[in-house]
Amino acid sequence: MIIKQLSIFIENETGRLAMVTQLLASNNINISALSVADTKEFGILRLIVSDPDKAVEMLRKEGVSVSLTNVMCLSVAHCPGTLAKALKVLSECRISVEYMYAFAVGEKASTIFKVNDIEKAIQCLEKSNLEVLKAEEVYKFNK
Repeated sequence: MIIKQLSIFIENETGRLAMVTQLLASNNINISALSVADTKEFGILRLIVSDPDKAVEMLRKEGVSVSLTNVMCLSVAHCPGTLAKALKVLSECRISVEYMYAFAVGEKASTIFKVNDIEKAIQCLEKSNLEVLKAEEVYKFNK
């Protein structure tokens, strides 16, 4: 249920994102989700990839500042109110959401959450019959 997310400190310069994604591609590492939060000079690139441990090792060898962060992924129906339900459950369990990012395709929506108590968050969401994806489901990469 816990997913390893890459957090990459990256200069806000032309070509830096291309360089990181090319390094991943050349090592056959697939990107499942990403988010970029930036300031004028720097950004944090957050990635869910098919092989996070291999990605960290390879990026560090190339001098990229990268760390792993534990997150979870919630899968819900892509319709009004499903995210609100999940956030209400977390709030009632006194779980603080530090950040999140999401995508939706077709009938399902997936949201990556960084929370202050991941184990408790997973228990609360599952107890409310919400689907928290397993790491294998998120990392899966069909060649």
